[in-house]
Amino acid sequence: MAGVSSDEDPVTLADAPVRDLNMIDAINEALDVMLERDPDVILMGEDIGYFGGVFRCTAGLQEKYGKTRVFDTPISECGIVGVAVGMGAYGLRPVPEIQFADYIYPGLDQIVSEAARLRYRSAAEFIAPMTIRSPFGGGIFGGQTHSQSPEAIFAHVSGLKTVVPSTPHDAKGLLIAAIEDNDPVMFFEPKRIYNGPFDGYYDRPTKSWKGHPGAAVPEGYYSIPLGKARIVQEGNALTILAYGTMVHVAEGVCREKGVDAEILDLRTIVPLDIEAVEKSVEKTGRCLIVHEATRTAGFGAELSALVTERCFYHLEAPVERVTGFDTPYPHSLEWAYFPGPIRIGEAIDKLLSE
Repeated sequence: MAGVSSDEDPVTLADAPVRDLNMIDAINEALDVMLERDPDVILMGEDIGYFGGVFRCTAGLQEKYGKTRVFDTPISECGIVGVAVGMGAYGLRPVPEIQFADYIYPGLDQIVSEAARLRYRSAAEFIAPMTIRSPFGGGIFGGQTHSQSPEAIFAHVSGLKTVVPSTPHDAKGLLIAAIEDNDPVMFFEPKRIYNGPFDGYYDRPTKSWKGHPGAAVPEGYYSIPLGKARIVQEGNALTILAYGTMVHVAEGVCREKGVDAEILDLRTIVPLDIEAVEKSVEKTGRCLIVHEATRTAGFGAELSALVTERCFYHLEAPVERVTGFDTPYPHSLEWAYFPGPIRIGEAIDKLLSE
């Protein structure tokens, strides 16, 4: 696939066996590959060792690599991140897991004030090559404490990179690239699509990943460069910018409505592939941005500003956004909060009528 590289010799990526995996297994494989390749890679977090993580993303890795490389931590996000910063400064490549993105705030000072600034404040004498993994977004009716999408907070912090995969194939390649990166990376895993691509239609079950093009995951090592978007489908009527779960919801709406949309999966929001965004919007002249996080100061606002600044004379209509609401994430009303086919469809109709 485009944007994928491998340095394995003599086996190339094209020669590697490919299997259909769900996102959980793809993430597990990425961690397995890096633990085997690099003795400096360390996994840590609540319940990730013996239990294998609340979503089983680290299942079997402690048994394979031992308790010194895959270990459980106390329930202290500040401590987890702080220890990881120290490990990174002294040459290790820690991959701490925050069990849910909602729990990340006790560690925010360590992420923002220490990890993100370490390279700059030490004149590159020290770095923080750490990858913070965390499930985020809705999908389990977890309400306010298990469903938040805080990616915009970290996109705002200079020195951090922020990644959101939308397929098992991308999850494995992007996670490997994140672990190899010498700067701190926030790696948010959309829990709603762990086991299958969710198209947003609430009256039908989520499909499994089996048979989906994005589920074709090569064995072994490969990486997908951070900062490279993926064209999910080409089109001419409008551009849809999305990441994570929203990629599949946008696909489902366009398929049902028969809309000739170009869907761009950003994959990483920092660094952002602004060249791919510009190229697509200049071609279509219309832009819809979709994300699950709250609307005010969400990353869609930054995308809207960038598109307006860079593509103004190509736009045939104002940029539209479909997002979560500016309320705490509801428990029983999760389906209504989640940007779904009705709201996305209305935004598409509005854009195409202008």
